[in-house]
Amino acid sequence: MADELTGQVAIVTGGGRGFGQAIARRLAAGGAAVAVTSRTQSQLDETKASIEATGGRALAIAADVNSQADWQRVVEETEARLGPVTLLVANAALSDPAGPLYDIDPDVWQKTLDTNVMGSVRGARAVLPGMVERGAGRVIIISSGSALGATPYTSPYRVSKAALLRLAEIMALEVKDHGISVFAIHPGVIDSTILDSAARTEEGRKWVPHFARMVESGEVFTGTEPCAECCAFLASGAADALTGRYVSATEDYRALADRAAEIAERDLQVLRLTQ
Repeated sequence: MADELTGQVAIVTGGGRGFGQAIARRLAAGGAAVAVTSRTQSQLDETKASIEATGGRALAIAADVNSQADWQRVVEETEARLGPVTLLVANAALSDPAGPLYDIDPDVWQKTLDTNVMGSVRGARAVLPGMVERGAGRVIIISSGSALGATPYTSPYRVSKAALLRLAEIMALEVKDHGISVFAIHPGVIDSTILDSAARTEEGRKWVPHFARMVESGEVFTGTEPCAECCAFLASGAADALTGRYVSATEDYRALADRAAEIAERDLQVLRLTQ
């Protein structure tokens, strides 16, 4: 754990709290230098301080994942101070108001898509040219188990997370010959602000009461450690043969890596219509 990621330079979005903070800390514990970014500088500073307190190297750069100019600034500052970016963890996300599609403000829908999908697209656009030039790199896109099924009244979030599965698959096909691997992962569930609209609002309790009850009971929570460990495993290169595939941090992803040839042959762990 102490050195499996030595020499790597990572950018982690949404790195001031929750999954992003845990991922950044775990990558740093493995020897990676880590730049964390989000819109809230104070939270980023906390993550940076916690990494440096244990001997790691970190940067805290406030930025908006929906701004390509901000992305360019983050990459330039990271590479100037830490070195060439070898890993992007696209974690920043918004939840959405619960309710039927015909009641949800389309602008709110758009905001969810912009952050959850275009934030990852913009991040990839910022880091991939350098990775392609160097012939190496990895991108981990934080999707969700919500991408795998259709349930009513949470359409913006589920649609955005499903889109990330296809984005990772296409991106992987485009960059595989350049030595770059791409993954979409389900991180688990933690008690965070992203749950608030579905579990702690009047609309959420009305439209998805079962989820609110699950959150209140605590039965859905996995904690941040499985996600952080999964990201470190993927960052190490041990699962590069699974590039383009969906991986759940709450399942045995090491066993998936051992079955990579079979998974590729049978076209598993990807978004497909049932035949």
